[in-house]
Amino acid sequence: MKKSNRLWWILGGVVALLVIFLLVAKQQGWIGKEKPTEVEFVKVGKSDITETVSASGKIQPEVEVKITPDVPGEIIALYVKEGDSVKKGQLLLKIQPENYISIAQRAEAVVNQTKASAEQAKSTIAQAEARLVRTQAEYNRQKRLFDEKVVSASDLEIAETNLKVARQDLEAAKSSVEASKFNVKSAEAGLKDASENLRKTSIYAPMSGIVSKLAVELGERVVGTSQMAGTEILRIANLNNMEVRINVNENDIVRVSLGDTAIIDVDSYAMTGKKFRGIVTEIANTANGSGTSTLAAASTDAVTEFEVRIRILPESYRELVDRKARKVYPFKPGMTATVDIVTEKKLGVMSVPIAAVTTRGADDAVSTDVKKDNDAPVEATQEPKPTKKDKPKEVVFIHDKDKVKIREVKTGITDTAAGTIEVISGLKEGEEIVSGPFIAVSKKLKDGELVMKKEAKKDDKDKKKE
Repeated sequence: MKKSNRLWWILGGVVALLVIFLLVAKQQGWIGKEKPTEVEFVKVGKSDITETVSASGKIQPEVEVKITPDVPGEIIALYVKEGDSVKKGQLLLKIQPENYISIAQRAEAVVNQTKASAEQAKSTIAQAEARLVRTQAEYNRQKRLFDEKVVSASDLEIAETNLKVARQDLEAAKSSVEASKFNVKSAEAGLKDASENLRKTSIYAPMSGIVSKLAVELGERVVGTSQMAGTEILRIANLNNMEVRINVNENDIVRVSLGDTAIIDVDSYAMTGKKFRGIVTEIANTANGSGTSTLAAASTDAVTEFEVRIRILPESYRELVDRKARKVYPFKPGMTATVDIVTEKKLGVMSVPIAAVTTRGADDAVSTDVKKDNDAPVEATQEPKPTKKDKPKEVVFIHDKDKVKIREVKTGITDTAAGTIEVISGLKEGEEIVSGPFIAVSKKLKDGELVMKKEAKKDDKDKKKE
């Protein structure tokens, strides 16, 4: 009996100690306490922010001329190779001229023939004038004799008719001379056209530069521009002035201006780490592929882009030019390059990591520093006002005594390369805000939530030491 009572006393004591421990643990917050969210913190400070627009494109010469023949035929002489340097007016190639020589000779014969006809027409005028003088004298004599009643009226009428015919013959001879003049001009135009076609069988360089592309071989037949588009024979480019042509999205094109500076990363020089400087020289006014309304309607789902051209500044690649080693042109047409256009730059402005700024609804974007009068009485007859759906607002989470407070901010330009964004208002320098993880800032964190500093992983610590 004593042993049974003793056991009950022991069990009662254990239960009492357990109850006391639970009460103390709950009072001290050891149990039943909300588990804090692990986050990363950063202090608000000032830094330099550079806003850029990035895009990829191809390097091309600023001036490149595509040469196509005006006349068709076979290439019988080719005087240049791809990569050759040529001067304006230099003979590049010849097209078989035999047919065009025959046409020109035939046209020349026609000119000579029409000129002879014109001379013959002129002699006809002289004959017509002589006949007119004779018939005029005959008419005057018949008129005088008729007045003297020596000849009959029929003789006078015959003389008058002969005079009219002589006058008409003279007018016809003059018209024939005018027609022969037009015939001569027509024949000369034909000769000029034939001579021009003959001249076009020899193709000369329209500008000085480098043969950047040679698309034909000796003996190949080419089509002239009079027949469809014509055959592209070669290209001449000025490789001293190169540019990068990129396509910029319509959301970014409004931030790009003529004269903006750019940093150019050419894939061919990526291993060296060399970057080049450029300047925006041209911005397209029309989107790529814009045409008729039918084409525009068919491409409404396509990405709208505008072409931007950036000149590569020669001083940024001067050290790559080695004339002794014949490395005069470090860039070749068609090279791939990535361009960062500097659209705006601000020095010493308030900035935070991009990941620290998120968007929340209007109900969530109210700072806890502002208290609402929730105890104000509401009249029973008062009807609820319709609420207007506000746009999401930009917010950050302030670290305050192991808790976070949501605060609305106004942001400015973004430095994509540095991963920072300008804060125009809403923060003070030195305040500590939550900067990550991204999923916590963008989705999970709420106003007043408990947080704790996220401990760095062992691998991260080792990397920092290294």
